[in-house]
Amino acid sequence: MAPSSTPLTRLVDAGVSIWLDDLSRERLRTGNLVELVESSGVVGVTTNPTIFANAVSKGDAYDAQLRELAVAGASLDDAVFRITTDDVRAGADVLRPVYDRTDGVDGRVSIEVDPRLAKDTDGTVASAKALWSTVDRPNVFIKIPATLEGLPAITAVLAEGISVNVTLIFSLDRYRAVLDAFLSGLERAKANGHDLAPIASVASFFVSRVDTAIDPLLDEIGTPEAAELRGKAAIANARLAYGVYEEVVASDRWQALAAAGAHPQRPLWASTGVKDKAYPDTLYVDELVVAGVVNTMPEATLRAVIDHGGDGSDTVTGRLDESAATIARLGAVGIDIDDVTQQLEDEGVEKFTTSWGQLLDTVSEGLRSAGASTEEAR
Repeated sequence: MAPSSTPLTRLVDAGVSIWLDDLSRERLRTGNLVELVESSGVVGVTTNPTIFANAVSKGDAYDAQLRELAVAGASLDDAVFRITTDDVRAGADVLRPVYDRTDGVDGRVSIEVDPRLAKDTDGTVASAKALWSTVDRPNVFIKIPATLEGLPAITAVLAEGISVNVTLIFSLDRYRAVLDAFLSGLERAKANGHDLAPIASVASFFVSRVDTAIDPLLDEIGTPEAAELRGKAAIANARLAYGVYEEVVASDRWQALAAAGAHPQRPLWASTGVKDKAYPDTLYVDELVVAGVVNTMPEATLRAVIDHGGDGSDTVTGRLDESAATIARLGAVGIDIDDVTQQLEDEGVEKFTTSWGQLLDTVSEGLRSAGASTEEAR
């Protein structure tokens, strides 16, 4: 270990791309995002409906735009669309030097389709195209949830040359389907005459929520065997997902696309903030280190990694048998991980839909207040 190395540099040297799981107008206007990119190793940004709902509800960063939109008579949906795409465009501009420096591997900012469309394939495709054309930056990712209806949308959007972040992946079977949708999308893009090199994709495999769901079930079981499994399901599940990824990139089907200039769909570890304070706050970073992945972190987790993260050792390679045994032990005590992951997907869609509703309510109130203020000023 080099004397000057830090937990952050060791993580980067291990081949992990560090992305920030947050974006707001406040971060943009204060220069906070620039600072995180320049000094804290951040090379990408992810957003979701909850992040936007929180951002717009706090402070006054959006007041000027809300007044402008109110005067223009913008509809509620149009106002939300403008606010979110403006933030993502500005974030993409901050990350553009990273995108250029890494030949498009990093430097990406993600924006999610309207979560109310999670069960609507055609609606998702239309929303993705609208977001892509409106943000109008090559380093944007359009986030599409990995619902059954989302899978054909992922293929269709990639076929149009649009880069995609597939979100809300919890199960290995669904992840396999996502990888198939990715390969199909690139194959269609190639047939459509697109250059495959600029088309990027990541697969957001959710981590901490698995333990959050399973640990209480283990506590209810109450046996020593169950207690020993607390805090182990999420990491085992993610390591097995990386094994699925390795299988696909070794396949002839992928090699043919790689020969045509395609880049792999990198695994992205999402939901890496620790929810249980009994666990180390860098658990879902330190235990999922392997070259070629992304770890998107809330700022609190990023700060913890900077302060006291691990040594950057590969903690994934060679752990497949151990991880499979952990999942088998869960089954032995009565927990079916497939049931849990399906429940998590359903809850994830519901949570993002609820957050979208909160975002709509906040913007609606902002438009009303801005409109009233404008009338009073006349």
